[in-house]
Amino acid sequence: MNESSKDAAVDSAPESEAPAPPAAGLSRRGLLGLAFGGGVASLAVGVGAGLSGGVALGRARAEADARRAYDFFGAHQAGITTPVQEHLHFASYDMMPRTDREDLITLLQDWTYAASRMTQGLEVSATGAVGGDAEVPPDDTGEALGLPASGLTITFGFGPSLFENEEGDRYGIASLRPGPLERLPAFLGDGLDPQASHGDLCIQACADDPQVAVHAIRNLSRIAFGRAKLRWSQLGFGKTSRTTSAQATPRNLFGFKDGTANILADDAAALDEHVWTGASDRPEWMAGGSYLVARKIAMRIETWDRVRLSEQNTIVGRDKSEGAPLSGGDEFSAPDFSAAAIDPNAHVRLAHPEQNDGIRILRRGFNYVDGNNALGRLDAGLFFLSYQRDPAQFIALQRRLSTDRMNEYITHVGSGVWAVPGGSRPGSFVGAGLFD
Repeated sequence: MNESSKDAAVDSAPESEAPAPPAAGLSRRGLLGLAFGGGVASLAVGVGAGLSGGVALGRARAEADARRAYDFFGAHQAGITTPVQEHLHFASYDMMPRTDREDLITLLQDWTYAASRMTQGLEVSATGAVGGDAEVPPDDTGEALGLPASGLTITFGFGPSLFENEEGDRYGIASLRPGPLERLPAFLGDGLDPQASHGDLCIQACADDPQVAVHAIRNLSRIAFGRAKLRWSQLGFGKTSRTTSAQATPRNLFGFKDGTANILADDAAALDEHVWTGASDRPEWMAGGSYLVARKIAMRIETWDRVRLSEQNTIVGRDKSEGAPLSGGDEFSAPDFSAAAIDPNAHVRLAHPEQNDGIRILRRGFNYVDGNNALGRLDAGLFFLSYQRDPAQFIALQRRLSTDRMNEYITHVGSGVWAVPGGSRPGSFVGAGLFD
């Protein structure tokens, strides 16, 4: 894998560095014994030292996390198996009318150069926000000045309409459109907003600092001026899936752990089978790439909040507290679908690979809250992102979920699919193989 961190050593501190405050494992009875046995002073010192040590270690880890930088170049694009960050800014673009092949190529070259710098915590160019001619607009918008890389990854994708649309074969690449790259079919219960769906190009910017992610999209949009325009975008917070075993399984806005069975970055066999396009896949320029599906899923938060806990568990098929399947065990126990405890239309049953001929996808979703609607309810939900070797994997799973009991509480309101080419090398640019 070439999506490794330059600062991987800070991912987890050695056990020897962890503070061990004397009171950390004491029971209430032990604390009382210390208090009445002349140990108050030593306890106070121990607790104080433990707290200060814990704060210092936490601060050091936070600073190390902020410094973490992922190389933009590699065999695969970063932002797929990279440990999922805390914040997302996703953007979809349409090429401007009457642009030509050269416009598209230079845009991808300019985007690659800027992305390769920003992912290292640098400004968009050498002159940046304040180092150029004061009488012209600066090369960088400046709101990330002084901020570290914060684990920023920038991932690019090409939509079906980039290859051919009502203008025809605008860029001479229609014959190179991957066969699987077609708009997703309609699914039962869809309520898609055309203005929040599809697009010629997409950019996924993820970071542990929301300002860093927003800065990336803002500057890439500025660079695109005259060649591409922003079609729609989405901010996300609070990851809803994990991509490494070191990450704890996060929770979605329904309060349940999400993505327990997700493909992880160290599972090379599963990635090769289910995520990465191989040398035998066509066209050749997609080797080492993947296909991205984005779905904006609105959640009926207030309705869900009035559902009794036992019913919520039944709908999901897992225990809300620990994430264990209702058939028993812990979070990572394999569900026993022969057990009556798991409803026939529970989400976990319908989505599980065992019930779908072994189909798996890699998820990188985020929660979102876009304020409130006219009724005063939260405009909130899940911004679902998945990577798969073929969009047919997602289509099969989504059709299987047509009877999901959770459908009563969600609506898919945005959608898109993009071909994500493999990684690029220094001196080249993302998607260069498409133009060879």
